[in-house]
Amino acid sequence: MLLQILSFLLDVIAGLLGGACLLRLYMQHQRIGFANPVGKFVFALTDWLVLPLRKVIPAAGKWDLASLVGAYLLQLAQYGILWLLMGRTNGGVVPLLALFGLLRLVVSGMIGLVIVYAVLSWVRADSPITDVIDRLTAPMLRPFRRLIPLVGGFDLSPLALLVVLQVAAIVLANLQGAVLR
Repeated sequence: MLLQILSFLLDVIAGLLGGACLLRLYMQHQRIGFANPVGKFVFALTDWLVLPLRKVIPAAGKWDLASLVGAYLLQLAQYGILWLLMGRTNGGVVPLLALFGLLRLVVSGMIGLVIVYAVLSWVRADSPITDVIDRLTAPMLRPFRRLIPLVGGFDLSPLALLVVLQVAAIVLANLQGAVLR
């Protein structure tokens, strides 16, 4: 039971901080300013990790690799701690577990963004957060909007994207299981 609690707490902490690093990476790639509440929150959570990494890891074009490495290091720390708590000795598989954890974090972050976008589109909230979420989800939804027409005035592209992301999560989990066997 104690291991489950610690695992849950590590997952929450690494998920929140790693997700913020990935959101920082994506916001910078999309050239979304950080003067909004979302950007300020992301900076507050990630500056302690990303800024020192930037001194040694340069950006690659529009991609802030320091944020990506920061998210990976958080996953690596999470799985490394869990590995040690389980009493395992050979930690050679931990970097691979961290990579799968990072990919799962990307998929779950995208799912979260799409759900928040869908809820905000129903209530038509006029806030800076709405604009940021809209700009973050627009590139993901664009291919689906080209294929799926409006149905009775409703945009079903977020639902289609959620289905694809859930399938990706299932495939990723099965791939991870197959690699680790």
